[in-house]
Amino acid sequence: MRRFNIVEPRSIEDACKILAEDDDVKLISGGTALLILIKHGILLPKTLVNLKKIQGATEITYDPTSGLRVGGLASIYDVESAPAVRQHYPLLAKACHVVANIRIRNMATIGGNLAHADSQSDPPAALVALDASVELTKRGGARTVKLADFLIGSYETGLERDEILTALRVPAPPANAKATYLKFTTRSSEDRPCAGIAAWVRRVNGSVEEARVVVGAVSPAPVVLSQKDFGPANDLSADAIAEIGRKAAAAVDPIDDLRGPADYKRHLVNVLVRRALNECVAS
Repeated sequence: MRRFNIVEPRSIEDACKILAEDDDVKLISGGTALLILIKHGILLPKTLVNLKKIQGATEITYDPTSGLRVGGLASIYDVESAPAVRQHYPLLAKACHVVANIRIRNMATIGGNLAHADSQSDPPAALVALDASVELTKRGGARTVKLADFLIGSYETGLERDEILTALRVPAPPANAKATYLKFTTRSSEDRPCAGIAAWVRRVNGSVEEARVVVGAVSPAPVVLSQKDFGPANDLSADAIAEIGRKAAAAVDPIDDLRGPADYKRHLVNVLVRRALNECVAS
């Protein structure tokens, strides 16, 4: 591994200043992805900016009106185990719980996970289903972007070179909403998903008022099916759910790899989408 310098800013402002003034620099938080890339020579930065010393960047807060705010340096386990997440966002808690193993979840950060944009990851699909946004900060200001727009492709995001993903924001959950996350792996349970399906349904008096299905790990970015893709019916009958499964399978863009051929993944998406929606309807 090539030698590199380590800088440890104590504030977001200092970290943003370093990013703005140095082109050959990479941010590191948990390091579970970046250090592997450096070890294999894929990235060879001159300087690493260790964000771990920044105070207050791991805070997780919840407000019934504004919703959930998660600091970018909160670990995956911090998110999974936070009482507010478990109570109000069980979909997110479930998706975080199935990430790799407990050692990785204690090291990897939610901000790093989203900024890295590995298409075969669990949290993004759940967060897109929850209509989450990311807070991006640079010297001179900040902006908020919908996560669905931020995740452009595999390892590709809308993050500018001098920006830091400082927080994750999730709207307050409406009443009568049910959601689930289903992960399928072709090897061990700790493996990255072959497919990950997040389903979110809100019903009022038996009618579907709002619904989303997000397919992760099969295409370069999460694939979203919203209620307009479900057809004119205001319920989720067996026939309607079967049609949504077929639409999801047609919408994804899988490749042949060690986790299976593309046709197998399309079939898997069809099956898992139907299971996820049936679980939401039955709960």
